Amino acid sequence: MKKLSYLFEANKKWSESIKDKDPEFFSRLSKQQAPDYLWIGCSDSRVPANTLVDLPPGEVFVHRNIANVVVHTDLNMLSVLHYAVAVLKVKHVIICGHYGCGGVMAAMEDKSHGLIDNWLRHIKDVARFHKDELDKLSEAERIDRMCELNVMEQVRNVANTSVVKNAWSEGQVLSVHGWIYNINNGVLNDLDMCVSDSSELSPES
Repeated sequence: MKKLSYLFEANKKWSESIKDKDPEFFSRLSKQQAPDYLWIGCSDSRVPANTLVDLPPGEVFVHRNIANVVVHTDLNMLSVLHYAVAVLKVKHVIICGHYGCGGVMAAMEDKSHGLIDNWLRHIKDVARFHKDELDKLSEAERIDRMCELNVMEQVRNVANTSVVKNAWSEGQVLSVHGWIYNINNGVLNDLDMCVSDSSELSPES
């Protein structure tokens, strides 16, 4: 049990079933990846990037963290972004949040959650920026709207990184999108937040 042998058995069955359906699958997969998409999403296990857009492994480069937050001092995220944009030459960066996000809900609570409070501070800042709008909503509406606003803020953050700005200055075709996923019905929604050039950012963004 300590070695989780049942997961290795499940892996073998999965591998064999894939090869039965498509003998060349793993041969193709082992070749150099050339995805068009970088997906920055939440660590929530219910939001698997490739599955949501029905693309096979290798088609989406993925970075995940609690509540899909983009922080300018996060070298992990910046390294992924740089590799995706400068090396893989992805054409789209997708920030995908989801309704019912535990990170967003925790950030909206007035109590301590331990170490994660330092990370949630970034989401609390988003709530502060939009306090007037959020104060007019019911609790359920406020959480849903915060999930959306958080995604939109992270789109701005990605677009303002040196990685993305340098790519645009060099003429690279690259768009940053804000999406949100509804766990209740499996549907992705476009938040109509797409930036393809530095000129599209407002001065206060």
